[in-house]
Amino acid sequence: MRLKKIAAYITAGVFLGGLPACESFVDLEPISSQTQDNAYRTAGDAEAALVGVYESFQAEYYIWDNLVFSEILSDNYYAGGDNAEIFAVDNLDITPTNSRLWNNWSQIYNAIAKANVVLQKVPEITDPRLTDNRKAQILGEAAFLRAYHYFQLVKLWGGVPLMLEPVNSLDPSVTSKPRATEEDVYNQIVTDLTFALDNRLPDTYGGEASVNKARATRGAANALMAKVWAQRPTRDYNKVLQYANEVISSPTGYQLLGNFNHLFDGAHYNNAESIMEVQFIGGNEANWGPQMLLPPSLSGDTWRKFMTPSHSLVNAYNAQGDNIRKNTTILFENAPWSDEFWSVNTGGSVPFAYRWKSANGWASTNRQYIFRLADIMLLKAEALNELNRPDDAKLVLNEVRDRVDLDPVTAVSKEDIKDAILRERRLELAQEGHRWDDLRRYGVAVEVMNNLNEIDLRTNTRKDYNLAPHEVFLPIPQSEINRNPNLKQTSGYN
Repeated sequence: MRLKKIAAYITAGVFLGGLPACESFVDLEPISSQTQDNAYRTAGDAEAALVGVYESFQAEYYIWDNLVFSEILSDNYYAGGDNAEIFAVDNLDITPTNSRLWNNWSQIYNAIAKANVVLQKVPEITDPRLTDNRKAQILGEAAFLRAYHYFQLVKLWGGVPLMLEPVNSLDPSVTSKPRATEEDVYNQIVTDLTFALDNRLPDTYGGEASVNKARATRGAANALMAKVWAQRPTRDYNKVLQYANEVISSPTGYQLLGNFNHLFDGAHYNNAESIMEVQFIGGNEANWGPQMLLPPSLSGDTWRKFMTPSHSLVNAYNAQGDNIRKNTTILFENAPWSDEFWSVNTGGSVPFAYRWKSANGWASTNRQYIFRLADIMLLKAEALNELNRPDDAKLVLNEVRDRVDLDPVTAVSKEDIKDAILRERRLELAQEGHRWDDLRRYGVAVEVMNNLNEIDLRTNTRKDYNLAPHEVFLPIPQSEINRNPNLKQTSGYN
């Protein structure tokens, strides 16, 4: 099975392939047949444009490559399948010509372009059916979504060009933007989120969980704020704590589920712990990612899967006696292929990524969480510890551990508690796209990757990851460097 075959499963209109992301004026269904001048006149046009921004969550990056460049890139998972460019990610040998970089770059910028259209065009709509309150909400939702997409970019690449208006010109002075600094990108994200919170993002949109968990709410904006202030170079743990507390004390009533497995069994989505998730419902709105990961007994096919849990991850669960989360995250099965880390003999026992449970022939309704409460609680624990409140940090940390029947952490020193929180985040959030961010934020990515003891059974030798400090960020896609003379490559990459 090759990755190019899955393109047919991506929702039409989400990604406009082949055009530079910053040169295309994005058409939004169902108004794409109208001209630019008259396309945004009615309340319905405003809603349709906003739907187009949300649909970007069904692009390949958000279904799949966010896992490649967080979980496979890290110590959590190995690459599998037959895609050389994903093996390059696993080997930490990513070059600027790796086409997956361009795919991600263009899809994320395409989403930003859609948000820019909404932010520019909706204020001009005078249709009385678009109330001032709803207009403010739409603008808040679009600002939140733009902030979220820029958060993806800045985590992957550091400083990137800031495109804050629709681009409908090929003039190089408009399209060839230089890289903003990493700090400037984070500042813009905070500006957008502040605008979103100030422009009446609601706690809920009514009584339907499938709506409230699908759209930008105050809970989602506060969750992203907490993550932004933790991840940025000039982090502020007082602000992390402030925004984490806003989520935890939200009138929405977020709470940990009593049964961890219910988060991922496919029957309890839009639950009390969920802050935001993509609403895959099957058909044209389906998630093809599970087919890439699940074993033959669940996927119905026999080709090698594209993401395999590492010995390091399995050992981390075993070291804590964390059987509840391990069994929800990893499923061992005899595989009809050989695996260089688990079994060089065909038919040997191999672990499979298991937080998605149902493949359903490339049309799964299984989801990734965009935000959920446990993540924000562990960020709160991190903030409390960094603010020299270790006992308070342990209370929050142990609440997450108690849910899966683990003994409380009794560490005393700030460093030991910090290590315990990082370990807890790994076990709690595996396969959810957080591990590489956590390693970078803690400043231990180089140390962790270069100290791994992963044995290639084909040669019985230790795999040497040889991560250089500059490689904690990705290289800018070479196609963008070639197109934009003002765009400089990340230092350290040729």
